[in-house]
Amino acid sequence: MEISLGEATLQYETLGSGRPLLLIHGYSLDRRMMKACMEPVFARRSDDWQRIYVDLPGMGGSRAPAHLASSDCILEALLGFLDALAPGRRFALLGESYGGYLARGIVRKRAPLVEGLFLLCPMILPDREKRDRPAFRVLARDKGFHATLSRDQRKGFETEMVVQNKETWRRYRKEMVPGFSAGDQLFLRKLHGPSYPLSFDVDALEVPFDKPALFVLGRQDSVVGYRDAWRLIESYPCATFAVLDRAGHCLQIEQERLFAELAAEWLDRVREAG
Repeated sequence: MEISLGEATLQYETLGSGRPLLLIHGYSLDRRMMKACMEPVFARRSDDWQRIYVDLPGMGGSRAPAHLASSDCILEALLGFLDALAPGRRFALLGESYGGYLARGIVRKRAPLVEGLFLLCPMILPDREKRDRPAFRVLARDKGFHATLSRDQRKGFETEMVVQNKETWRRYRKEMVPGFSAGDQLFLRKLHGPSYPLSFDVDALEVPFDKPALFVLGRQDSVVGYRDAWRLIESYPCATFAVLDRAGHCLQIEQERLFAELAAEWLDRVREAG
């Protein structure tokens, strides 16, 4: 499905019915990575959730002109998207990486309507040079399987995954790589420039966000790190903060079981609170 919002056209997919949950992927990816990690969680549940998977402007199947390549414009598009699909309704948010930054922007703008917030490996600081990040290192590698991969097959995988084996490679190629190639590269290059930070402090909340929240962070995440997120803990008095070992920026793949358990527990808390 798609929806036109001014000059932007967003592709999206809804699954299930009930309580709305907007799922926002990271920079240069698309909704496939969010579906791949969350639909197995919902398959084991009997409660009703309407999952709304959207491709951000300029990414996946969504299109927008280059002059809209700013986080402010993308946030406004998401707010317009919510107004169109769930006008006036309360909803929950799940944001991954850059999507976690945008999700916090939605909280700043629409806090009374947000029932819960799940941030997966969230980008806290837009400026990569200011992030407190560990150096990249591989913790587990199946050397036999790694040797069977061509140079092209290893591209990205061997420099992003801290757990490298047949299963993590399969999921990386299926869930992550298609998004990398589907986006508008001109749009993405422009976005990742001076207009990448929002024009306001996304974390300057007027009051603490006291709804169920979850921060899931990778101990070996060399992209956004994990330490910067801890400075937000007092702004989220009902948040669980989890830092997982053996997990980088693709935590949902490398620590699939723990990710699923934490996600399910957060969904339970949102349901019970609402």
